[in-house]
Amino acid sequence: MSLPPLSVILAAPRGFCAGVDRAVQIVERLLESRGAPVYVRHEIVHNRFVVESLEKKGAVFVDELDAVPDGATVVFSAHGVPKSVPAEAKRRGLLHVDATCPLVAKVHLEAARHAGAGDQIILIGHAGHPEVIGTMGQVPDGRILLVETRADAETVMPETPDKLAYVTQTTLSVDETRDIVAILKRRFPALAGPKREDICFATTNRQAAVRAIAAECDAVWVIGAPNSSNSRRLVEVAASAGCADARLLQGAEEIDWASLEGVSRLGITAGASAPEVLVEGVLAALAERRTLAVETARHVVEDVTFKLPPEVRKPAAAG
Repeated sequence: MSLPPLSVILAAPRGFCAGVDRAVQIVERLLESRGAPVYVRHEIVHNRFVVESLEKKGAVFVDELDAVPDGATVVFSAHGVPKSVPAEAKRRGLLHVDATCPLVAKVHLEAARHAGAGDQIILIGHAGHPEVIGTMGQVPDGRILLVETRADAETVMPETPDKLAYVTQTTLSVDETRDIVAILKRRFPALAGPKREDICFATTNRQAAVRAIAAECDAVWVIGAPNSSNSRRLVEVAASAGCADARLLQGAEEIDWASLEGVSRLGITAGASAPEVLVEGVLAALAERRTLAVETARHVVEDVTFKLPPEVRKPAAAG
C-alpha cells in the first residue's frame, strides 16, 4: 500500500550553533582527559537529549556550586554566569572551565564597560533566563534595568536618561528587539548601544531561514526544548511569517500525528541547542507514515567556529 505524499522543507541553517558545539566539546574533552565525574553548573545547553547524552558519559549536572565536591572539575554553561560564581569556584579551589558562548561573553564585557563609565544599563531579555541572570551579575545590583516587551520599553524609567546604554540577550526575536530598541531610542535620544548587535548570528540566521519558508508551509515544526529561548522564538517567527500551524517539539516522540491531516508541505527547523540527530529521528518517523520528498532551503552557509579554552585544547602533534 502506498503511503500518502508529504513534501518536507528543511530550513538551513538549523540546529547546533558554534557556541553550543564549543560548550558540548568542552565537557566531552574534559571527560576524556580527566575522567568522570565532570560537574556542570546548570544545563550546559537547553536540550534534554544533549544533557542526558553527557550524563551517560559521566557528566553530573548541578544547580549550584555547593553540590560540587572539593577538588572536582566544574564547567559553567554556555549561557554565562554572574561574576560571583567563578569567584566562589576560585575561593574553593575548584578547577573551573568557562563554557560561556563568546558572543554572550561579549555582552558581559559591554555591560561591564558601560557600568565602569557610569552609565545605567537597560538589558533587553527574558526574566529568569540563565543568560539574563549571568549578564545582570556582571555589574553591581541596581545598575541594570530589565526590559522584556515593547510595553516595558514605553514605561521604563531610568534614573539617568542622559547616561544610558542598552545590551540584549543573544537569543531574542530579531523583529521584536528592533521594535523595542526603536521605542527606547525615541524616548531616550542619548541611548548608547553596541557597535554590532548583541543578538547572535546563529539566532539571526535561523530566524531568517524559517521566515523564508513559513508562508509556503501548511505547518512548521521547530525541534527544540521548551526552555530554549531561541527555539521558542523560531516558533513565534514562523507564526508571524504566515504559517498557521507552528509548533515546538523535542523529538519524534512528541509528534502529534493528527495535526498532519491535510498537511502537504511541512517545514522543519531546529533550535541552536538541538542536535541534528533529533531532526533525523523526526524524518525517520515521518517516513514510516508518509512518502517523503525532502528539500533543503538554505538561507546562508555558517562556517563559524569558536576556539576552545586552553584547559581542553589538545596539544599539537610533535613534528
